[in-house]
Amino acid sequence: MAATADLDEIEEVNANCILMANLQQASTSGTQTDKAPVYNSDGSAE
Repeated sequence: MAATADLDEIEEVNANCILMANLQQASTSGTQTDKAPVYNSDGSAE
């Protein structure tokens, strides 16, 4: 079983990942309709 300090660190990393994802989504959501579709490396549109 992980120590309490390890769990706190894992939760902090998870929170940072969620925060970054929210910031990235917010920065693109307002302009997405104004641009041509963005294509991922696998060919699917975002």
